[in-house]
Amino acid sequence: MDFAFDAEQEELRTVVREFLDDTSPESEVRRLMDTDDGFDRSVWQRMAKGIGLQGLAVPERFGGAGAGMVEVGIVLEELGRSLACVPYFASTVLATTTLLRSGDEDVCAAVLPGLVDGETVATLALTEAGGRWDRDGVALVARPTSTGWVLNGHKSFVLDGASADFVLTVAATPNGIGVFVVDGEADGLTRTTLPTLDPTRRQARLDYADVAGIPLRHPDGWALVAEVLDVAAAALSAEQVGVAGAALDMAVEYAKVRHQFGRPIGSFQAIKHLLADVLLEVESARAAAYFALSAVDRRDGDLSSVASLAKAFCSEACLRAAEDNIQVHGGIGFTWEHPAHLYLKRARTSQQLLGDPQYHRERLAQRIGL
Repeated sequence: MDFAFDAEQEELRTVVREFLDDTSPESEVRRLMDTDDGFDRSVWQRMAKGIGLQGLAVPERFGGAGAGMVEVGIVLEELGRSLACVPYFASTVLATTTLLRSGDEDVCAAVLPGLVDGETVATLALTEAGGRWDRDGVALVARPTSTGWVLNGHKSFVLDGASADFVLTVAATPNGIGVFVVDGEADGLTRTTLPTLDPTRRQARLDYADVAGIPLRHPDGWALVAEVLDVAAAALSAEQVGVAGAALDMAVEYAKVRHQFGRPIGSFQAIKHLLADVLLEVESARAAAYFALSAVDRRDGDLSSVASLAKAFCSEACLRAAEDNIQVHGGIGFTWEHPAHLYLKRARTSQQLLGDPQYHRERLAQRIGL
């Protein structure tokens, strides 16, 4: 299989990087970390209307570009490099994928155009207080009434949950697991921003008290969620590659300019070997991530295994790159003023998001019969 990017994909990367250089420098990331929403809606709309990033993998009939998840992965890698404070993973990966994979044309026609245009933001609410990513972790209940469905319970660690216009909520119903579209301003829905290790990616707790929801029409709600989680694991791996690549570049540049004993520290054998090892892991992670994304586009039957493999490997490669970046920088790497800690925090939280490496190795082992 050829993993080389074609000319259009390389142009996409160039355009996205230039856009982020302009809209998401470190100073802007730090400013947005302290705002209520955690992102700039005007920039979000520029991403959509100017370069069409939110609609890359959305079919043209819903206003998208009809591309694939490899293209979305390129965007995520660049977003990871800049730690851009935008709800792209929550809205464009988790929510949009859920809508598209549900096959519910009516709901897609009603919701997707706004997401593609950047007018609205959506997210997926799955985990609860236990932080589990499996079916048994779903305790929030949806019940039918004479006027529709209502939801009761709570969700935790919901990405961009406090600012999303729509929340796709996974709930237990009398007929099994279902996914419901909930308005972000619905009566009975209380949204609380949670304190997090990574201030560049917001999470929230959502409490539901007889909140109205519209069910997505799908024959097996949990099968839909499981499919979305596999796609999301592959996509998150690409973002982790971007974080790791930025940390590696930062360490290499510092090794060139920092002098000790009259010579650059990059000339010392210990630093050379450390950076060479990180480079090997980053490039291996990139191959794993894009192999998983290509499996998504091919609708490969082995996607679950491939996605778990990519998520486990990329999580560890990303964390190592972020930690070694701080090691190369020495004392200054531990300060608030230096951006190294922001990459470490993103690496740590991304490792836990969608399940840690041990969780994905166990899933992989079960799927291959070990």
